[in-house]
Amino acid sequence: MADHAKPHAPETPNPDTDAYAHESELEAHLQTKRMVINMGPSHPATHGTVRLKVELEGETIVKIDPEIGFLHRGFQKSCENVTWTQCLPYTDRLNYLSAMMNNFGFLNAVEKLIGLEIPERAQYIRVIGSEIHRLTDHLTCVGATGLELGGFAPFLFAMEFRELLHDRTAELTGARLTTSFGRVGGINRDLPEGWIQKVHKSLDRGMELIDEMDGLLTRNRIFVDRTKGTGVISAEDAIDFGYTGPALRACGVNYDIRKAKPYWVYDRFDFKVPVGEHGDNYDRYLVRLEEMRQSIHILRQAMDTIPAGPIIVDDWRIALPPKPEVYGTIEGVMSHFKLVMEGIQVPAGEVYDSTEASNGELGWYIVSDGSGRPYKVHVRAPGFPVLAAVPHIIEGKMLADLIPTFDTINMIGGEVEQ
Repeated sequence: MADHAKPHAPETPNPDTDAYAHESELEAHLQTKRMVINMGPSHPATHGTVRLKVELEGETIVKIDPEIGFLHRGFQKSCENVTWTQCLPYTDRLNYLSAMMNNFGFLNAVEKLIGLEIPERAQYIRVIGSEIHRLTDHLTCVGATGLELGGFAPFLFAMEFRELLHDRTAELTGARLTTSFGRVGGINRDLPEGWIQKVHKSLDRGMELIDEMDGLLTRNRIFVDRTKGTGVISAEDAIDFGYTGPALRACGVNYDIRKAKPYWVYDRFDFKVPVGEHGDNYDRYLVRLEEMRQSIHILRQAMDTIPAGPIIVDDWRIALPPKPEVYGTIEGVMSHFKLVMEGIQVPAGEVYDSTEASNGELGWYIVSDGSGRPYKVHVRAPGFPVLAAVPHIIEGKMLADLIPTFDTINMIGGEVEQ
C-alpha cells in the first residue's frame, strides 16, 4: 500500500484550543441574565422585618435595595396622642433587645425640657439598667453572627448569658423585654432586696461565657475568613452616612456619648471605649465583644457604689403621690387623677437630647406646647443610617459577604420604621 493511502492516526486535541474553543462557542450561544432574589422580610439571614432585593451576576451582588415598611410602627404619631408617661411602652418597642435604654433616653429628653434633675440613686439605677440591656443587645448580635456563619455553640453561650440577664431584668422591672421601667423624674421602683448579689453572680458566669465565645470565634479560621476584610466601610464614609456606636468605632473613630458628653453618673466610672481600625465585619465583632466586658466593669462599679436615697422626685406635679396619700388625702387623689388623665404639664419649648444606646446615638427631638401630651416626637435611631449604607458597602461584593455584614451592623426593625 502506498504511503499516501495509509490511514492517519487521530490527532490529540489541544485543550488550550480545540476543547476550550468549543466550550466558548457554546457559551456564546447561551442566553444569560442577572438573577433577582429576595432576602426577607422573613428570612433566616435577615432576622427582621426588612426586605433585601438583591440583583446577582453569578455570586456577585450588582445591586441591592433594602426595603423597610413591613413592621408598620407609627411610633412618632402614636406618641402625639397620649400623655408623656404613656409614650414609654412605645419606646420599649423601638429596640426590643435594649428597651430600658429607649425608656431612659426618652425620659432624659423630657426632663431636660422641664429642667429637672433626677435623684442620684435614680441616675445609678438608670446606668445599671442601661448596661444590662447593652449586654443583652450585644449578646444577641454576636451570638447570631456566629450562628449564621455556622457556629451554633457560641450562640448557645450568648443565649445562656442573655437568659441570666433577662431573669435579673424581670426581677427588677416585672418584665423580660418591654419593661416600661422609668418614669419622668426617676424610676418606677427601687432595686429588690438581694438583687445586686444576684447580678454579681450572673456577671461572674457571664464573663466565663464571653471568654468561651471569644475562644470559639476570634481565631476560628472559617469565622475570620468570612468576616475579616468583608463589609468594609471607611471612617469618612461612615461619618457621611451618619454612623454612630460600635459600627463607627470599628472604623477607628473614638466617639462615645458616655465619654464625649457624660450624662447621669457615667463620669464617675472607669471604663475604656474599644476602637477598631479597618471598619470591617471582624472589627465590628471585636468592638462589641470588648464592649460587653466594659459594660460588666461599669455594672460592678455602679452596684458597689450606689448611694441610698429617693428614686424619684418628690413633686406631685410630676410623680404620682404615694398610695397612702392617694387613698387618705384629697390632695393626693386629685394629683393622682390629674397626672393620669391630663398628663405631666411639660413647659412649652423644644429640645434635642441623646444617649449612647447599644447600637449608637439614640437622639430625641421633642416639642411641647405646654400641655400634657407631646406636640411632636422624633427619634434619631442609630439603625437607620447603618441600614442605608448597606448598598454602598456590599454592591460589587459576594453574596456570602452580605450575611455577616447584615449581622454586624445589627439593624433593628422597630427603630428603623418609626
